[in-house]
Amino acid sequence: MKTISRTLTVSALALAATVGAAQADKLTFYCSAQEDWCQLMARSFEEASGIDVDMTRKSSGETFAQIRAEAVNPKGDVWWGGTGDPHLQAAEEGLTEEYLSPMREQLHDWAIAQSESAGNRTIGIYSGALGYGYNTDLLAAEGLPEPSCWKDLLDPAFKGHVQMANPNSSGTAYTTLASMVQIFGEEGGFDYMKGLHANINQYTKSGSAPIKAAGRGETTVGIVFMHDAVAQAVAGFPIKVVAPCEGTGYEIGSMSIIKGARNMDEAKKFYDWALSAEAQNLALQVDAFQVPSNKGAMTSDKAPDMSTIKLIDYDFVKYGSSDERKRLLQKWDEEVSTLPQ
Repeated sequence: MKTISRTLTVSALALAATVGAAQADKLTFYCSAQEDWCQLMARSFEEASGIDVDMTRKSSGETFAQIRAEAVNPKGDVWWGGTGDPHLQAAEEGLTEEYLSPMREQLHDWAIAQSESAGNRTIGIYSGALGYGYNTDLLAAEGLPEPSCWKDLLDPAFKGHVQMANPNSSGTAYTTLASMVQIFGEEGGFDYMKGLHANINQYTKSGSAPIKAAGRGETTVGIVFMHDAVAQAVAGFPIKVVAPCEGTGYEIGSMSIIKGARNMDEAKKFYDWALSAEAQNLALQVDAFQVPSNKGAMTSDKAPDMSTIKLIDYDFVKYGSSDERKRLLQKWDEEVSTLPQ
């Protein structure tokens, strides 16, 4: 009996060690890009590393709120994708981990600048310009004028025809709000948002939802990052992509390791892998038309040409700060969202 008991004890210890090792090789992955891209990144990293990935997809605003809520007991390991502003805010609040990847030398300067502005607690993984797209069939059917500027969307003829996300939940929409303030000045920017509000038919939770609705014929205009509008056009929907004449803001999509991550080694392995040209080329498989941060990664010939778009000098440090974000969102909540439509 003693021999049997000792054998069982040794076996139990061996099993426990095996289970413990298996549990260590895992990653909890928060993703704020499009769903199919998130899935592809998760499955591809599993294949490349042998590490099990548990992926959750939410918009960047929602993910930021979740990471903040979990700060005392972090459940996520790495946050990939979504606009850079909430990543910068998370860095400022000490919610993400400083990390200098050996892959940095392969990246464009704008990706490194994003990292350095946040004390190396985040890094740029792609960039994309803000704009909008419209359904050409609906526009013609409604007899609406073709818009080419931001101010064209204030035309009363567009009442009930425009859709954008809610800036409280969507990084895309917060970038829109911050861009209008930088293009028109704070007073003029909020006047613009008030005028636009009169024409909005719905504020969505997700930043890409408005252009998907336009593709389905549920709204005429969707305010989004231009690469999301291109994706709808490439998919065969009657969408025309617009780079507004006044100029526009842009995003630096980012990646961050969550402070206190339970699987820190795995998070760093993912981080390094996600900065590789091989990983960034996966975007082409799911028609993600952002500009990748790795100099050796491929950009689709259908992607918006950033050199031809009138980009503003977007102040990522100011509008990526926690205090400025809170202030602008509170002002939008109080002065814009409460207005009648």
